[in-house]
Amino acid sequence: MWVLLAIAVVVVGFALRINSMLVVTAAGIVAGLIGGLSPVKILNAFGDGFASSRSVTVFIVTLPVIGLIERYGLQHQARKLISKLKVVTTGRLLAIYLLIRQGTAALGLTSIGGPAQAVRPLIHPMAAGAAERRYGKLPEKLQEKIKGFAASADTVGLFFGEDIFVAIGSILLITGFVDATYGLHLEAIDIALWAIPTGICALLIHGTRLLLLDRQLDKLAAADRAAAKEATR
Repeated sequence: MWVLLAIAVVVVGFALRINSMLVVTAAGIVAGLIGGLSPVKILNAFGDGFASSRSVTVFIVTLPVIGLIERYGLQHQARKLISKLKVVTTGRLLAIYLLIRQGTAALGLTSIGGPAQAVRPLIHPMAAGAAERRYGKLPEKLQEKIKGFAASADTVGLFFGEDIFVAIGSILLITGFVDATYGLHLEAIDIALWAIPTGICALLIHGTRLLLLDRQLDKLAAADRAAAKEATR
């Protein structure tokens, strides 16, 4: 029962907005000490956990590469390219990325996109460039809205696309848990097939929201211009 105090540490740490890694580490140490583990055993547990899941941190290797190409003008070139394509609007661009992201995730290619690999260095600058071509210099409210929708296109595409691939970790976790806990026999292919209707609905619903984003940006830009005119009077 006392081991559950570690949960309280997590709740209090997140409520105080302390660094999440520090909070989780402290909670693990608290749980270990209450459970009767020595400091050496706790350290060994942390080491074993990191060693068994070190592949999760592989994405960190890409960060220096992305930072280097950004320094040499990747975002600027992305904005410049999209500014020449007048047919491409912010909403259309993000809808296309949603389709690509969900399609590749359904094939098991979950590492192609991502916030660090694609959204920040490419997708968001291109979406912002399309908006700047249409509205001029963007106010902060429009910039934040475009950032949010760019991130949502990646998240929704990945979340609802990866479950269609039978060998993804989430499906294997579901089948393993249900088989071991409830004694039922689930086939990964059945779960993947049932994920297809959900994925199609997510694509249609969020794709429509992205296409309607242009109208929202029109209204926000018009309201911002009206407010600027009133301020100059």
